[in-house]
Amino acid sequence: MTNISRSTGRAVTIAAGAAGALLVWAVNSPVAGHDLAVGQGGTARDVGPVAVVVTALLAGLAAWCLLALLERTTRHPARTFRIVALLVLAVSLAGPLSAGVDTTSRLALLGMHTTVGAALILGLPARRACDPAVRGQRTAA
Repeated sequence: MTNISRSTGRAVTIAAGAAGALLVWAVNSPVAGHDLAVGQGGTARDVGPVAVVVTALLAGLAAWCLLALLERTTRHPARTFRIVALLVLAVSLAGPLSAGVDTTSRLALLGMHTTVGAALILGLPARRACDPAVRGQRTAA
């Protein structure tokens, strides 16, 4: 697989994670009519669509950087990435549990974290079936 198609696939994976988080936000906020909020310094702050997308994209880019580093430094980058990413996801779930101002906000935030995490953990290190090396074939030089 060429680096361009791998990069495109990874960019699409990150965008899909952000879109999934935005969908969870949309179902809970504008559609259900519940304002998602987090507690910050004794005050509640609304969680808007821009914050959802930007946070998901930043998490995706950080995950991509980690995977790229692991691909250069470890023998099993996908497995190592998934282990580290699962640990980071588990730690990140503490945020919604402690910061959500009500049960609906907590559940929606947990859903957004899980959606982005699942997309990145499953999608970023995935080897594509179109890769001849995956199918056991060699390409002519």
